[in-house]
Amino acid sequence: MARLSRFAMGAALAALAATQIMAQTVSDFPAVTDAEIQNPDPADWLSWRRTLDSWGYSPLDQIDRDNVQQLRMVWAMPLNSGHQEGTPLVHDGIMYFPGPADTIHAIDARSGQLIWRYQRHLPDDIGDYLPVYDTTRNVAIYGHLIIGNSADDYLYALDARTGELVWETQIMDYRHGAKQSSGPIIANGLAITGRSCEPEGGPDACVITAHNALTGEEVWRTPIIAQGQDPNDPTWGGVPLADRQQVGAWMLASFDPALGLIYMGTSVSAPTPKIRLAGNDYTYLYHNSTLALDVNTGRIVWHYQHMVDQWDIDHTFPRMLIDEEVAPDPSQVAWMAPDIEAGRTYRVVTGVPGKSGIVYTLDRETGRFLWARPTLMQNLVQSIDGATGRVTLNPDTVPTAYGQSITICPAPTGGANYPAGAYSPLTQTMYFPVQNTCAEMSALDPAEGDTGVYGVASRAFMAPDVGGMLGAIHAVNAVNGRSEWTHLQRAGTQSLLTTGGGLLFAGDAEGHFMAMDQRDGSVLWDMNLGSSVTGYPATFAVDGQQYVAVSTGFWLSDNFTPEIVHGRQNTLFVFALPEAGIGHRGPQRAQINPAGALGSADPPQPGGNIGGFTRMASAGVFSTAQAEAGLAAYTRNCAACHGPSLQGAGGVPPLAGAAFMSHWRGRSLGELFTYLRESMPPGAGGSLSDAEYLALVAYLLQANGLPAGEQGLDQDAALLAAIGIS
Repeated sequence: MARLSRFAMGAALAALAATQIMAQTVSDFPAVTDAEIQNPDPADWLSWRRTLDSWGYSPLDQIDRDNVQQLRMVWAMPLNSGHQEGTPLVHDGIMYFPGPADTIHAIDARSGQLIWRYQRHLPDDIGDYLPVYDTTRNVAIYGHLIIGNSADDYLYALDARTGELVWETQIMDYRHGAKQSSGPIIANGLAITGRSCEPEGGPDACVITAHNALTGEEVWRTPIIAQGQDPNDPTWGGVPLADRQQVGAWMLASFDPALGLIYMGTSVSAPTPKIRLAGNDYTYLYHNSTLALDVNTGRIVWHYQHMVDQWDIDHTFPRMLIDEEVAPDPSQVAWMAPDIEAGRTYRVVTGVPGKSGIVYTLDRETGRFLWARPTLMQNLVQSIDGATGRVTLNPDTVPTAYGQSITICPAPTGGANYPAGAYSPLTQTMYFPVQNTCAEMSALDPAEGDTGVYGVASRAFMAPDVGGMLGAIHAVNAVNGRSEWTHLQRAGTQSLLTTGGGLLFAGDAEGHFMAMDQRDGSVLWDMNLGSSVTGYPATFAVDGQQYVAVSTGFWLSDNFTPEIVHGRQNTLFVFALPEAGIGHRGPQRAQINPAGALGSADPPQPGGNIGGFTRMASAGVFSTAQAEAGLAAYTRNCAACHGPSLQGAGGVPPLAGAAFMSHWRGRSLGELFTYLRESMPPGAGGSLSDAEYLALVAYLLQANGLPAGEQGLDQDAALLAAIGIS
């Protein structure tokens, strides 16, 4: 799809306003190259897992096992509301952090001072089409650009120095079934992205795409549901193309520049029980597979299917790329190829790619199976043929009729899920956060009515024989497959980070952020951050000092541990050793005194009209229906603090009467709208739709004696800025 040449005036003005509020730019910003992304400076964190091999490892070693007990918080930043799973990027001392709903912050990484913030304006009805649409796991950096994958199905780029929108390319219509919760990786100048695909999008929504990272032009688009001339089309058993649904790639890819291959995992089909499709004898490619794609063309070079799914056991999670000897220990490795060459260094793709919690190690040049083993209790896979890699499911977990009660371990929540593991070259060990769960499942009969997207009923519970310990970190040697150690705990475990200081940083659902010894899993340092650690941790260096960053938010699986009480605040935290100091000031801010702005240092012009307005609110600029909608929104969201009569109390300011009008007279409706959207409700600015904030403006005007007109207020930023309050 061609890059869109237009820039919507409202969005462009809003982006500019978000930048100008901070009055800051990033100076002396060195452009980021492919060479740097593929071999980053140890001080930087330039990709989702720092490097394109998805290790989640940094060679920084200033913070180590001997001094980590001295680690202390140096700054924190509150984030906007929503589902928060962000990853910091850091380049040359500037952090770029994605908050929920396509909010991007540029931050002085040493002081925590905000330089600029970009807030993408999403459609008011997006929640009607996409569930949990506001997750933004990561952004990418390339040249002078910060590149995001938006909730409304655009790929877009900001100027890293100013936060201004440079280009945007529509990938598809958000109303037709694709959700983008993960951002791009950059591979040879291409922004590679995947997405989950809702059933209403059909197979067209289930694609992996590549775009020119400098211009936004689409380069290739690869379907991940076999169809048409694809030789694997028959694996669907004649299921009509329109009924082939839901096979997405909703996490991120890894990339091997030497082989020119991208490695990406795919999700389940929907409905998941195969008795709802063509039966249990078909494989329905390319669901639940590792795909190796040619970076230049998007052609699928090879694929490996991890299991034919029945119960929503996705296999979309990070693939680690490691060059290593392959010498699986038969005492601990359940399945292995019979002809592994002793002493040979293989290029492997490995890790726990799916919710099953099974480690799979493949030759990443050919896709050949090498070895696999579980990391937790699982009963889904019965065996794997070492010679062919073909997976045989446990027949007791495969439904053959509707309504059968079947116990599976792990549950559809995993096992593994979006929290990422990490690898350390110091120990040649992979570390995986997993949850010990099981579930009672049954396939639902479509004749009985709406069975939901997946067509299953489930009741999850804690796995037996773990003593109520939901969370675990399992350390598996990447060479021989042995378990090095296992850490069990009551709270669910989250994403991991390894460092050259011999440390494994780990967060959990209770809010604890821990530093552990990579060698044995002993906890060396622990701080309770108050809310679930939901973001991906990163480490970086500025002015010779190492820092560690992590973020908190709301975790979705607290029902397993109801006695654990914690907050749900979205906050970004940064830690360092005492030598780094605290209380650093960021770059000096230039003052902003725009004529007519709230709090301007400039005196008002005679007559009170300090904005050069083309219309005044007293002329009737809102509709009665808009004001009525505003009253309803006020009652739901504002009356608890400001009171039913808008008079406030106890330090809460009034919203009607002389005090309010004195404060806002001579200002623009654009300023009032922006203030409400960014600040209200307290601590949850932006949590209402733009239409609701606009209705609140209309209601406040009416409550202060201004008349309604025939037409309602328009959301266009330029039009609102041209209307004065009088």
